[in-house]
Amino acid sequence: MKSISIKNLKEHFDEEVVVSGFVDNIRNLQWVQFVIIRDNESKVQVTIEKSEEKNKEMVELIENLPLESTVKITGKLVESPKVKLNGMEIIPETIEVTSKSLEELPFNFKDLDNVNIDTRLDYRFIDLRNEKNTLIFQIQSELTKYMREYLYNNEFTEIHTPKLIGAASESGSEVFEVKYFDRKAYLAQSPQFYKQMAMSAGLNRIFEVAPVFRAENSNTSRHATEFTGFDVEFSYIDSYEDVMNLEAELITYAFEKISDKYKDKIKEVFGMDLVVPKLPFPKMKLADIYKELEERYGYKVEESEKTDLTTEAEKLCYKLSKDMFDHEFLLVTDYPADKRAFYHMRDENGVLLGYDLLWRGVEITSGAQRENRYDELVKNAEEKGLKDDVKFYLEFFKYGCPPHGGFGIGLDRLTMLLLGIPSVKETEFLFRGPNRLNP
Repeated sequence: MKSISIKNLKEHFDEEVVVSGFVDNIRNLQWVQFVIIRDNESKVQVTIEKSEEKNKEMVELIENLPLESTVKITGKLVESPKVKLNGMEIIPETIEVTSKSLEELPFNFKDLDNVNIDTRLDYRFIDLRNEKNTLIFQIQSELTKYMREYLYNNEFTEIHTPKLIGAASESGSEVFEVKYFDRKAYLAQSPQFYKQMAMSAGLNRIFEVAPVFRAENSNTSRHATEFTGFDVEFSYIDSYEDVMNLEAELITYAFEKISDKYKDKIKEVFGMDLVVPKLPFPKMKLADIYKELEERYGYKVEESEKTDLTTEAEKLCYKLSKDMFDHEFLLVTDYPADKRAFYHMRDENGVLLGYDLLWRGVEITSGAQRENRYDELVKNAEEKGLKDDVKFYLEFFKYGCPPHGGFGIGLDRLTMLLLGIPSVKETEFLFRGPNRLNP
């Protein structure tokens, strides 16, 4: 018999079942042993009567078994309302120890309040046994699933682009250089160039979920040197408004699904209210945001800083969007093009045809209509001093390329904001930062 997931046991009352998992707790009383078995989603009680001769070997085994060992239990599942843990218990026939915990745990993963985050990350395989941490990645997985589902439902194709590239991408800075046989290579900052190559190839609507590398010596709560990007690109748009609208629909669709399944659990475990956003998302020009922040909240910055949102301005945008639109999201438009990548399209006044999406006071997306005209791209690349570095990229546009646009979302940051987690260190399976390469 194959092991049954503990969450599915209620379908098997009065049947012989096999359950595998960690030994979460043992209560060794005078006449009975209660053993709690834990898998990644639930727990079940195993009850062993000491007075029964046939149980003698199992009783001795449990008396000498360290917690966090793993076992395989075969026995009868019975409904038992007196059992507080899910109203059922297993009466075992056999217990097989599949691995034994050999040492005391480095910390109590069931109570992480006073455990240093670096210690937790050093022993991430222990840290992730915490039920709350397990739930983070179950929700993140579902979030990714539903974002993918929306795109599949809208005729997108998932692609997989290389992460080793021959030229420093995008800005030419903040890339990791690696030795590639007899020459240099770089870890991709994003799949941007290859997403656009797909547009030139006529794939029209594509997305990718993959690692992204940034050589930023930044130690904030929301930055990492490697994270998971959710990138989207599609053709035959009329303007960057099409890009904004599609992203808003994607997020709303995924949040509706997550809300249906996890809203109560997110409130119970993380203390966060999951609000499914309404369409359309509100939008404001960058200059208008600074004007409103000053008039409403007295927030002032030098004119030289108004070419982008300061960190404090981003935070205040959450309050601004709630006050003005009763909405948690805010689309910010009309950035100066010289502050953005050369491949973003600009209007006749040099204003970026793109946007940032803020949620709960944090930027989660940069999106834009891309420049698809070869001559304009060459000019923009020359302005940034990148023409030679992106020669291979410019080739994509010599033979016709439809108007297109796209965006990228950091899944780890999105999860952090969704659940109110203080740092992406906890929403990445294994965090990578300037001072961490292990485990």
